[in-house]
Formats: sequence, structure tokens, C-alpha cells
Amino acid sequence: MDKQTINEILDKLKVGELHEYHVTKEQFLPFRDILVTREDFKHFRGIAQQGGSVIYRYLQEPRS
Repeated sequence: MDKQTINEILDKLKVGELHEYHVTKEQFLPFRDILVTREDFKHFRGIAQQGGSVIYRYLQEPRS
């Protein structure tokens, strides 16, 4: 998964085109590396799943 694809997914979450996005254990580190550099980083919530995958959702209010 490349940087452009990850940013497209995050943008779709932001505008509501996607309600949530499932990131596999193998995709997690590259995905997170891009996510933490974004200005709206605190608007994303990652919900850990059994087996190492994560479901990401966009929040209208930033988390603290």
C-alpha cells in the first residue's frame, strides 16, 4: 500500500465516503506512519481487533 492510496482512504473517511476502513496487521505500520503526519490525525480513531488488525473511523470532534 503506497502513500497516495493511504491518503485517498483517509480523505474518504474524512468526507464520509467511507464509514470505516479495516487495516490488516501487515498494512498497519505503513498506514499509521502516514496517518500520524496528517494535520487531522486526532480526528481518526483506531479500534484494535483480535489478530492485530485495526478498524479506523473518522470523528467530527478530535479526540483528546
